[in-house]
Amino acid sequence: MLLNDPAPAALAALDALAPGPALGVAVSGGGDSVALMRLAALWGARRGALVAVATVDHGLRAASAAEAAAVVAQAASLGLEATALRWEGWDRRGNLQAQARAARYRLLADWARARGLGAVALGHTLDDQAETVLLRLMRGSGVDGLAAMAPAATRDGMRWLRPLLGLRRADLRGWLAAQGAGWIEDPSNDDARFQRVRARRAMDALGLDAAGLAQTAARMGRARAALEAQTAALWAQSARVGACGEVLLAREALRAAPPEIALRLLADALRAASGAALRPRLEALEALCAALASPGAMAGRTLHGCVVAARGDGATLAREPAAAARGAPARGLWDGLWDGRWRVAAQAPGAVGPLGETGAAALRAAARAGTWAAPPGWRAAPRAARLTTPCLWRDGRLGCAPIAGYGAGLEAAWAAPLPAGLSPCAFG
Repeated sequence: MLLNDPAPAALAALDALAPGPALGVAVSGGGDSVALMRLAALWGARRGALVAVATVDHGLRAASAAEAAAVVAQAASLGLEATALRWEGWDRRGNLQAQARAARYRLLADWARARGLGAVALGHTLDDQAETVLLRLMRGSGVDGLAAMAPAATRDGMRWLRPLLGLRRADLRGWLAAQGAGWIEDPSNDDARFQRVRARRAMDALGLDAAGLAQTAARMGRARAALEAQTAALWAQSARVGACGEVLLAREALRAAPPEIALRLLADALRAASGAALRPRLEALEALCAALASPGAMAGRTLHGCVVAARGDGATLAREPAAAARGAPARGLWDGLWDGRWRVAAQAPGAVGPLGETGAAALRAAARAGTWAAPPGWRAAPRAARLTTPCLWRDGRLGCAPIAGYGAGLEAAWAAPLPAGLSPCAFG
């Protein structure tokens, strides 16, 4: 028997975290994710639960396709259904790692929803958590950054679980070796060009305790939960979502709240209005919060993909039309999260994209012809919010604008991120 058998703790964590009888597992082929896959197979067999595996082939290395096939084959040997997902979105511009990570989450979330899975488990370990804390310390992060990775979180409309956060990487690999199971060693894990690799080496050189750093994350996580609870309470009192997905804030709430809570409220409002997975940079957020809290009028400005305007003692945050227009349209009978804000389902062929100026002109023409009347809340919404609502386009013509109550063939429901503890609220 292994001295540090990770199976009991991992199975208990899966019992505590898994939301239902169908679980997805993201597997890269590395030791941590392969261990997670095999542990999830044990858990599924004991619970009578469906466990499905997905691996993402980014196509960035010559061996990536073969590695994805190896993951699918190993999953099949465990009696698990498996899918290889292919990312082809790299345009050779921008931050490759950030784009690949965002694409990985997006592909896995779409796969899990299509398969009816309640959550996707990820193979992050205690060592990953410790490295993340150290990296965040180097960047001067606050409570949220030092809380690092949560055992359960929501992103891209999907629940993500990390049942191995309390387990060491070496113990998982020892457990795999005892079973005769193999895994893939990613050469980038030893490439000193990557900051995480340098942080790992610094921990070894300085004798830093991974368990202690992970404990810091756990304590900061408790502090974050307390701050999030205050922010959610303030949101319930002073914020609402309008008919077109715009967020309306009471500026007095920003003035009266403690600075940390005011910043969190504004960050959550920007995420909800833009559909962004992450918060804006702190410096820009502080400048906007100060401007909104000032008693004078504030000219409209943009931040985090939102148009921000203040009138009287209220502030409105709406999706920036130019930002929404940059997204590629979703084609075919598409069902998924659009623009990070709307859960849409197309019942007719076409392309899902924003209303834009062309769609707005089509609605005006329909109104003049007496074939369309604006629903409650439509005219009260900021123009930017109206222009960025999802629509179904057919051959360049507006076929359906569900938020405007025009046409048929597309369903849409607001699904943007909200402060922790809150569910999407009713419009208006």
